[in-house]
Amino acid sequence: MNHAPRRRSVLLATAAVTAAAASPAVASDASDRNGRRPAGPLVIGHRGAAGWRPEHTAAAYAFGVRAGADWIEPDLVPTKDHVLVVRHENEISGTTDVAAHPEFAGRRTTRTVDGRAVTGWFTEDFTLAELRTLRAVERLPLVRNRNTVFDGREQVMTFQEVIDLARALSREHGRRIAVFPETKHPTYFRSIGLPLEPELIRVIRRNRLGARDCVVQSFEPSSLHRVAEAELGLPLWQALGTSGGPYGHTVTYKEMMTPAGLREIARYADWIGPDKSSLVPPLTLLADAHAAGLKVGAYTFRAENQYLPASYRRGAVPTEFGDAFAEYAFHFAQGVDAVVTDFPDIAASARDDPRA
Repeated sequence: MNHAPRRRSVLLATAAVTAAAASPAVASDASDRNGRRPAGPLVIGHRGAAGWRPEHTAAAYAFGVRAGADWIEPDLVPTKDHVLVVRHENEISGTTDVAAHPEFAGRRTTRTVDGRAVTGWFTEDFTLAELRTLRAVERLPLVRNRNTVFDGREQVMTFQEVIDLARALSREHGRRIAVFPETKHPTYFRSIGLPLEPELIRVIRRNRLGARDCVVQSFEPSSLHRVAEAELGLPLWQALGTSGGPYGHTVTYKEMMTPAGLREIARYADWIGPDKSSLVPPLTLLADAHAAGLKVGAYTFRAENQYLPASYRRGAVPTEFGDAFAEYAFHFAQGVDAVVTDFPDIAASARDDPRA
């Protein structure tokens, strides 16, 4: 797969961004009104602050920024009337109260998404107005029971509303907060006539988002190439899985993480986003990516024992917190450029005060 000719003009248009990628001051650096930025890696609030509030809600995003996040991450899926909304998946039975709405009982169905049969309710079967009648709920109630107290309090947000909120939070906290949208299942949505990229590009242009305001991510290279062709001048982030490969592509993630694969990614993207486990020595992905001129943002950091390596767990209860600070310290010492976390407060504390 070689898209170098299409990317060439984008590289010229974003020379400042690619030059910045070689220095500690990265694009979308979340600097404050005096031009200062936090020392050390960027903290990215995963779906806001998913450890403390139901994900992808205004409360989660606001909590994440208040806790220290430099970027906030909205996952993008479309409505029936082609509005981009933020949900972890287009199947929403686990993140909204849709099952409690008898008027939508007939919408429950089974769809094949990225080659996998999924049963439930899907955003593409609802208009935005219909989605507005639903309320968000905690996706992991057995893990984060404390968050269920917030169930039913918030609506499904649009991407535009997340942009507006990021700007308001930037003013409130005196530092620039970037949005970090991910295109979810882009090949699938193109197949049903609801492509994500044209609407994403339109919203970015309408809001005049620059390299310090927005970084676009996807697991599918073809989605990033479509965004690159628009020549928006934004950094792009190639997310990487731990097995298999991006849907609709012949390349595997293992191949993408080789030195040759990383050089290919660097032709169209500025960042890679691997699972944190892919960065543990003797694996050399971090050094290889930096050698290719790529920044590295690791995902997903959580505090509960069940998500931590065995050496960082405390006690035998999977949902209790382990030694998250030690895990951050390890990855910060390795030289990651960003961490994607459900608990931005813990990440920011680990970065800003290593003794905490």
